[in-house]
Amino acid sequence: MALQNKTELVASINRIKKEKNAIILAHNYQMPQIQEVADILGDSLELARKAHSTSADILVFCGVRFMAETAKILAPGKKVLLPVLNAGCPLADTITAEQVLELKQQHSDAGVITYVNSSAEVKALSDICCTSGNAVKVVKNAPYQKVLFIPDKNLGWWVKQSVPEKQVITWKGYCPVHERYMLKDVLEAKQAHPEAELMVHPECRKSILEQADYVLSTAGMLSRAHQSSAREFIIGTEDGILFRLEKENPTKKFYPLASDHICKDMKMTDLSALLKSLETERYEVELKPEVITGAKKAIQEMIKYV
Repeated sequence: MALQNKTELVASINRIKKEKNAIILAHNYQMPQIQEVADILGDSLELARKAHSTSADILVFCGVRFMAETAKILAPGKKVLLPVLNAGCPLADTITAEQVLELKQQHSDAGVITYVNSSAEVKALSDICCTSGNAVKVVKNAPYQKVLFIPDKNLGWWVKQSVPEKQVITWKGYCPVHERYMLKDVLEAKQAHPEAELMVHPECRKSILEQADYVLSTAGMLSRAHQSSAREFIIGTEDGILFRLEKENPTKKFYPLASDHICKDMKMTDLSALLKSLETERYEVELKPEVITGAKKAIQEMIKYV
């Protein structure tokens, strides 16, 4: 993208956003050009809460579909736009509403706790939602001795280790980006950067989580990087977070746990797609009223544990 073209795109985005009382929300994994133009930047939980409280009429969600759906669930009276229609989440796609119903029949005595990386229809069948940042807290404090934790098996494993007093049954879903990290990546990264703290996302494999200094959500990584006395960090999550880590901590060094760990869905949104969405108000997220009602209850339960 030529510098002038980028400048013009940003100017147009800011102008139309003001005219339409719109706000741009972007996930930490988005491309730098999107992070720079966003009004609110954060992880799933941060963005969900801001979507609920904003006075804007239009919410443009630069992320993937389940995130835009979550914004619509919490702010059903607002117009929520997803700039790229097919920006989805392979993890969310690992479980359907029909499969959740089957699980509930098999384990009728269990509470259903669902990671927000899931469809609105799956959330609507859940008792409580959680994020990677508060999953342990939610399971620990939820009024269930037996828990169906869906859909991420790796986050589920981390929860099971952290809350051994409860019976946690996990699903088989996983994030392809985080699943690609292998133990050899950890060993090579630690050898290359022996003084660095290793922070990894709980969507990583068990073998990676066991080696980490800290298992954290993206928001947790940002907080730890700021507070830590360490000068170097190895980061085990999608590469998009590195831009914000480096920007907010210019005197510290950040190294990816392994190269090219990129979520292609998170990288679909560029400035052109964002501008087109603002101009034409495409693609609007629409959900059935009963789905919004059920999912909103589960998400509101989650927010109690923040």
